[in-house]
Amino acid sequence: MRNLLSKGRGFFINALKISELGYLPRWIILSIDVVVISVTSAITYMLLDGMGLTYIIKSYIIFGIVAYLFVNIFFFRVLRIYSGIIRHSSFIDAIKIFFSQIASLSIFLVINFILLLLGHGKIFLNTGLFINFVLSFCALFSYRIIVKQIFERYISENKNAVLIRAMIYGSGTNAIAVARALKAEIPSRFKVVAFIDKGSHNSSKRILNLPIFSQNRKLPVLMRSKGAQALIIADKNLTKEEKLNIIDDCLEYNYKVYTVPIIKDWEDEKEISTKVKTFEIQDLLERKPIVLDNNAISGQIEGKSILITGAAGSIGSEIVHQVIGFNPRRLIILDQAETPLHHLSIEIEKMNLNIEIHSKIADIRNKSVIERVFKEYDINVVFHAAAYKHVPLMEENPAQAVFANVLGTMNLADLAAEYGIDRFVMVSTDKAVNPSNVMGASKRIAEKYVQSLHFKLQKNSTTKHTKYITTRFGNVLGSNGSVVPLFTKQIAQGGPLTITHPDIIRYFMTIPEACQLVLEAGVMGKGGEIFIFDMGKPLKIIDLAYKMIRLAGFTPNKEIKIEIVGLRPGEKLYEELLNNSAKTLATHHEKIMIAEELCDEYEYVKGEIETLIYNANLFDNDNIVSQMKKLVPEFVSMNSTFQALDK
Repeated sequence: MRNLLSKGRGFFINALKISELGYLPRWIILSIDVVVISVTSAITYMLLDGMGLTYIIKSYIIFGIVAYLFVNIFFFRVLRIYSGIIRHSSFIDAIKIFFSQIASLSIFLVINFILLLLGHGKIFLNTGLFINFVLSFCALFSYRIIVKQIFERYISENKNAVLIRAMIYGSGTNAIAVARALKAEIPSRFKVVAFIDKGSHNSSKRILNLPIFSQNRKLPVLMRSKGAQALIIADKNLTKEEKLNIIDDCLEYNYKVYTVPIIKDWEDEKEISTKVKTFEIQDLLERKPIVLDNNAISGQIEGKSILITGAAGSIGSEIVHQVIGFNPRRLIILDQAETPLHHLSIEIEKMNLNIEIHSKIADIRNKSVIERVFKEYDINVVFHAAAYKHVPLMEENPAQAVFANVLGTMNLADLAAEYGIDRFVMVSTDKAVNPSNVMGASKRIAEKYVQSLHFKLQKNSTTKHTKYITTRFGNVLGSNGSVVPLFTKQIAQGGPLTITHPDIIRYFMTIPEACQLVLEAGVMGKGGEIFIFDMGKPLKIIDLAYKMIRLAGFTPNKEIKIEIVGLRPGEKLYEELLNNSAKTLATHHEKIMIAEELCDEYEYVKGEIETLIYNANLFDNDNIVSQMKKLVPEFVSMNSTFQALDK
């Protein structure tokens, strides 16, 4: 019999599909509320009648009922108590119901008082009005809580098997809001089992009927004691160092870590829960926000005509978005990659900007095509981000590195001078410093040409001339072809993660950080400088791999393997931001410095580059690289077939 009843109950619940029910229309909730206050009014009437008291004067009974319903419905509408989703009812709903009922009570007390002054007698018994207020408030809020509990209990009973048991780090308002939101989330992802407070004053208390642990032991020990699988960091008072230590502790023991921003909209639980996300590698590198001189940047960009080359690339597209924020008059986005440029154009069109946008498919290696762009538009500033950047590919194709990175830059720089452009800002790389590969050497040659051209114009011109500025930084997280997207793809495929050498280290910064500093340097430059950026501390790539695997919820070398595949042609174990003979000068921006590099005469640099381009057109790789080594004496090939040329 018991089994039969159990099956019947299970069938009924499955048929009901409570968790899949849609939200009720507002008019149905309003109708339920009207029925509830009608029932509580009838109960009040019967209670008082049983005590021999009259709740409503019989001669006013029709008027009293109509007035009672009208006034209550009016305040239901004003305070919109029917607009909340019943299964997500909260303290805010209780406040709204309380004020709607207190307002109705006040109106009827005022009506009674006015009628007494006019000598007509009261419609309602004042004591009855108060009793009805208490009953109505309790009934309206209680049925909401009952519905909420039914949903929560049903969901918790049926979803516990797949929920992630989580502890919330924090015990303040932010942490409580997150816990409430996760409890109400449909479908549920987490079962919150406890809070962690970095102090010890709350350890004997409870929040939402859940314990609060003080952090007097290591986090993994606390999490193990509650069988937790994940930690959600919701303490807005944590320092960067404290947050990184927490993450390292959790990742070391393979606990998942989630973060959530500071909560602003306390009512929107759905929005809060969707913002709970896993930590990304960018979060582990977070530094102090970069403070820009927005007035100076705006002065250089607002109302101006801006050309951005390589605009569809990861760096170029971010420069596009940041330049848009300073309201240029015209923006020319140029790239040879058709599809990415098309996607960027559509994205910009959707912004409905009051900016003249022109998308140009062009190759910077073709000077006549690029010149048409300069002729057609009155360009004020050029941001040159177009380049070939993949080290192994350029090692195999040195002629293409010369055509794109050297000839392309030369074309743009010459046209900038010819057409009187105000500023030419070139994006370079730390691989140009003491280069060990063709790509880095090609960028260093481009730097030399741009710098020498500036000083030649400065020496020979008595009038205003183009200011040439170079910006140099390291690896950018998330850029096309960088290690982070590669590792992400390899993790999604189940591994292995391929690393060229266990000791290889790199500097990293985020794409927005890099582009913000490009804009700032472009403004502060007086011309001829090579700006280098504070890249923070370098990261070992193997440590990055371990962290990314753990952040994804896997165990390194168990679920996801790490393979050492050997250094690629031209690859260094570490990158530098300065040549051996160079020094740095500070600027007013703490993250930007000027590299004092030796600059060759323009005529020498141009002559040697013309020889280099001639060799490139013959596709004689040895002659190409030999000429590059002549132009850049510090260029020493590593792990490459061109090492023989260094002897």
